[in-house]
Amino acid sequence: MKSISVVKVGSLRDPDESKRGKVAVRDVPVPEVGDEDVKIKVAYCAICGSDPHLVENIFGWEIPFGLGHEVSGVVVELGKKATMKGLKVGDRVAGNFLHFCGRCYYCLNGQQQFCEGIPEGNSGMSEYVVWHESQVYKLPDDVSLKEGCLLEPTAIAVRIADKLSMKVGQRVAINGGGPIGLLTLQVLKMNGATSLTVFEPVAERREMALEYGADYAIDPIANDVVEESKKITDGRGFDVVVDASGAVKAVKSLLDITAKGGQLLYAAMYPNDFEMPLNLNKYLYLNEITVTGFFVAPYAFPRSLQLLPKMKLDKFTNKVFTIDQPEEAFAAQISGKYPKILIQCNEDIANL
Repeated sequence: MKSISVVKVGSLRDPDESKRGKVAVRDVPVPEVGDEDVKIKVAYCAICGSDPHLVENIFGWEIPFGLGHEVSGVVVELGKKATMKGLKVGDRVAGNFLHFCGRCYYCLNGQQQFCEGIPEGNSGMSEYVVWHESQVYKLPDDVSLKEGCLLEPTAIAVRIADKLSMKVGQRVAINGGGPIGLLTLQVLKMNGATSLTVFEPVAERREMALEYGADYAIDPIANDVVEESKKITDGRGFDVVVDASGAVKAVKSLLDITAKGGQLLYAAMYPNDFEMPLNLNKYLYLNEITVTGFFVAPYAFPRSLQLLPKMKLDKFTNKVFTIDQPEEAFAAQISGKYPKILIQCNEDIANL
């Protein structure tokens, strides 16, 4: 089957073509179906903001390795024991690319995100994937397969809300108006966020933020983020601040817009070697700011599935490439021109 893989590691933005990372279509075996597995014919796999980082090989995997984890498709085969969820051949599905073992210390301690049995690598940008039944969710009838591949990033937004344990009426700022920022905006709006502000340099994404419920959308290049925050919050700062940008030049200033007693959540992937100075006395001792991060989205998928029909996703699904256009798709991704890039892996089921 066709599968998009990393065949050369390196930054996709490297001006030196000889050092630039490369993705390509490879012919790989179709995974075998175990007793508790579900074989899915993939309709769409969206490119995640983390995928270009994977091309840089931040995890040190051996090349070639597959890419893609934001998947939707149709069930084409079920293992003989894959009966717990009532899935059937022909069901339209999406799911969690991670298979938690359920047996290790962390799984049994309510911390599946640290599961010691998670396999390395993902190959969602393929004609077929085989997932354990526990990973697979049937899509609601009113959610398209294009929208369905956004179940996983929606789960990330739900996990962000879980991590924050927000109170209704808290003032919220989101740094970054990419897919995760815009999905998080919608979820936190549902949680009662006020003075909801998005900092985003791209004008089209600021417009989307306002359309999706932001009270303010501010260009952090043309404006002083700290001064604008003071205006919006009467000088006190935001009760909740979320970084969804991963931009190392922007993350330190977020401490200065977080209110006393507030929460600052770094919710993106950052370079392995990036270290940020932190004045413990000023921010943690005197201001009692809670600074945290998070890794993947355990326990969020059933609730995310309920939210999916309520999310505004139309502008996330407009730019589509075929599985035979990996280089073009990733070039579009790193251009920043589009809120989301989808890869169509099987044309015959794309409109089911």
